[in-house]
Amino acid sequence: MIQEYANFLTHLECGLSGERHESGQVHGLSRAQKPLLARYDLPKLKENVDRDEVWARDGGFWKWRELLPVAKTKNICALGEVDTPLIGLSRLHPNAKVLVKDEGRLPTGSFKARGLALAVAMAKELGLSHLAMPTNGNAGAALSAYASRLGMQSTVVCPDDTPAINIEETALHGARVLKANGLINDCGAWVKAGAEQGKWFDLSTLKEPYRIEGKKTMGLELAAQMKWSLPDVIFYPTGGGTGLIGMCKAFEELLELGWLDKTDIPRMVAVQAEGCAPIVRAFERGERFAEVWPDAHTFAAGIRVPAAVGDFLILDGVRNSGGFAIAIGDEQIEQARLAVAREEGLLLCPEGAATYAAYVQARAEGLVTVDETAVLFNCATGLKYPMPGAGIALDLKGQTF
Repeated sequence: MIQEYANFLTHLECGLSGERHESGQVHGLSRAQKPLLARYDLPKLKENVDRDEVWARDGGFWKWRELLPVAKTKNICALGEVDTPLIGLSRLHPNAKVLVKDEGRLPTGSFKARGLALAVAMAKELGLSHLAMPTNGNAGAALSAYASRLGMQSTVVCPDDTPAINIEETALHGARVLKANGLINDCGAWVKAGAEQGKWFDLSTLKEPYRIEGKKTMGLELAAQMKWSLPDVIFYPTGGGTGLIGMCKAFEELLELGWLDKTDIPRMVAVQAEGCAPIVRAFERGERFAEVWPDAHTFAAGIRVPAAVGDFLILDGVRNSGGFAIAIGDEQIEQARLAVAREEGLLLCPEGAATYAAYVQARAEGLVTVDETAVLFNCATGLKYPMPGAGIALDLKGQTF
């Protein structure tokens, strides 16, 4: 028999105004045109759910069912999810505790699986059948895979310079893939226009309430892996910022539940590329909302997001935790990717490499000390990205050793 779990979702709440919206209905943004956040009956959950029993379950991020919005198990779209490992960088930093959380082990090879699995499951639960979104690569692949798993239709729009492997993977999973002559925000505007004409439901980052809940599981999982404690600082590659927002939400919920043995919250660090750093600029100016970044460019496509609808939530999370925002150049990102691959045997994606470059820079500037435990998020397998040419020709008949 398939195990059902109690559902503690009570309502949705505007992330800016706090205005309440009813659950059990299809929602995009709030009436204030800001992201909606799922809220739960945490006192009741605390009385009825044991954290250690939850952590002992199989099923990767689906084990956190009571802290997730999906009510019916039949709407779960599982693809063999796992708890992603924490890998120490002991050769590069023998005297420091630097851990990489390698999200590339998830289905479709990226942390986008967390958010899209929840968003697709809730779309199914709410009776939707056709989902669409813009993507810089990995999100589209995750949407396509999970939508196909539940027999749903998907349309994905990406910038025409999106890596071919991402486009091909997304199409192979069954999505209709469109390559557009613009950046991801331009693709998003096109998807929004189609949604307004009733062609599909817009699953863009933070424009529906449930991708945050999937990304939240990174924080829940991290706390459990660290024996219900948390690191001193978390470096997170920040484009749309769903994961940073989700982890902050997770830590708030864990505190309210009393599930943390050590209650110090990590300093959250938003890592962006120098060629696209709207959050960094807003942080440095002391602003709560970020202006659109003109002429966005970086080879770390996942963080090439000129405007984030949840900008204020990202900045609130960084500031409330005592963290900071930092921008890294493409050359630094590539050097970081090479260093970690050659010294640690860990192949990071460019966005993940940006977090390592940011850690090195932060250490040099005194923003992080050698005694502090740092977790760096590698958001996807490095196997999906172009690598430098390699290999030396060998003539087996004539060449000596």
